[in-house]
Amino acid sequence: MKIAILDDYQDVVRRLDCFSMLDGHEVKVFTNSARGAGQLAIRLAPFDALVLIRERTPLARALLTRLPNLKLIAQTGKVSGHIDLVTAAECGITITEGVGDPTAPAELTWALIMSAMRKLPHYINNLKDGLWQTASMSWEKNTLGRSLKGRTLAIWGYGRIGRQVAAYGKAFGMDVLIWGSESSQAAAVQDGMRVADSREAFFAEAGVLSLHLRLNDHTRGIVTAEDLARMKADAIFVNTSRAELVAPDALVSALQNGHPGFAALDVFESEPLLPASPLLRMENVIATPHLGYVEKDSYELYFRSAFQNILDYTAGSPKNVLKP
Repeated sequence: MKIAILDDYQDVVRRLDCFSMLDGHEVKVFTNSARGAGQLAIRLAPFDALVLIRERTPLARALLTRLPNLKLIAQTGKVSGHIDLVTAAECGITITEGVGDPTAPAELTWALIMSAMRKLPHYINNLKDGLWQTASMSWEKNTLGRSLKGRTLAIWGYGRIGRQVAAYGKAFGMDVLIWGSESSQAAAVQDGMRVADSREAFFAEAGVLSLHLRLNDHTRGIVTAEDLARMKADAIFVNTSRAELVAPDALVSALQNGHPGFAALDVFESEPLLPASPLLRMENVIATPHLGYVEKDSYELYFRSAFQNILDYTAGSPKNVLKP
């Protein structure tokens, strides 16, 4: 088969142990993104199969209908609204899903929380400029970092990642507070976690608030400007899930108004994030380039599963097929 692996920004897939599974196939790895259905259609027209790295490239109807050779989409991880499943079915395109693990995104979430609380990026960058124990050149912002023990860790979404982050919070002596669907709240209570009395109380009590929700029609824009305004001036807002969970422009405005006082972000509405983004110019923001699942063990797991799905398909026994 002619196989295209899309959006491998770091050009690392060819160095994975599992890459040899595709020996005998014609494989092209794309390390940069193409914009627009027209450019993508030209790029992808020759290929029988696509391997998607999470949701980096959306496959909408305008693109899928212009790929006559495409027979298979092998998704790393789970499909999350970025593929037009109905059009894929109409075009006779098989979609297979892979597996995932919450460890890497949960660990990154915790790394961001600790970095933000202790202002580590600020101290590190200033140390390189010869400034000792300096978080900011501004006297008003050159404040001390803080410890986690005794503070409230508010988690919206108590799935696999949310559970793991909650366990980290407990291990660090934090008061863990949960919000989410009825099933999330019930699971949290069963695990001995505290559930917020209300959505308003959830935002108001948070010392650190972390989102762990799937993006869908119900959750898109679920965090509003009013929610963020209820957060404390010294609270930290953490998002390693999806930027679209927050109403458009609400977070930038909230940070400019000082509620919450700080944000630690790994996800953005447009990725790769442009250097002109206002978030990158704000001293009360630390940002990472969507590294939640970008980690060696996770990549081996994701791609081994996706490549095995390709091999099963070519052998005439497709597995893990997603139905529209």
